[in-house]
Amino acid sequence: MKTEKATGKIIYPPGPLIFNAFNQTPFDEVKVVLLGQDPYHGPKQAHGLSFSVQEGIKPPPSLVNIFKEIQNDLGITMPHDYGNLITWARQGVLLLNSTLTVRAGEPNSHSKCGWSKFTDSVIEKISNEKTGVVFLLWGKFAQDKQVLIDETKHHVLKAAHPSPFSADKGFLDVNIFHKQIKF
Repeated sequence: MKTEKATGKIIYPPGPLIFNAFNQTPFDEVKVVLLGQDPYHGPKQAHGLSFSVQEGIKPPPSLVNIFKEIQNDLGITMPHDYGNLITWARQGVLLLNSTLTVRAGEPNSHSKCGWSKFTDSVIEKISNEKTGVVFLLWGKFAQDKQVLIDETKHHVLKAAHPSPFSADKGFLDVNIFHKQIKF
């Protein structure tokens, strides 16, 4: 990443926000893990929380679909013009991307930079040292991480990715937020 920055590439999120998920949701407070693939790659979108955008930025389509499903499933009206999920993070939702950085305009551009080794270790640590955590795994990429989770101690909720390309194939109208969790 330093080499890329030195050549003028723009990297998101800004350096101080790369580990924002951990700063906003300390390990002892993790109740839910919402796993994303990589940060949003547009200007001022990424701030180190999966599916979340910085204040003042229009929610991207995946987040809009998450909000639609919350409203459909739980009857809670979500804002249409606000996509900063920091309040979720502060309530125990670890908004973790598997890859913590991305080049501007190039989704998944840092997927081979080694971030997944680090974030896989985080998922395993949560699985090994905590109990009763809910893991939200949306889309094939996130569901591939299921092998890292001890399902005798935690609950895994899977669905299609909320992206407009796949939301109608098993995310919207599946009541992912209303599923009864039994341990």
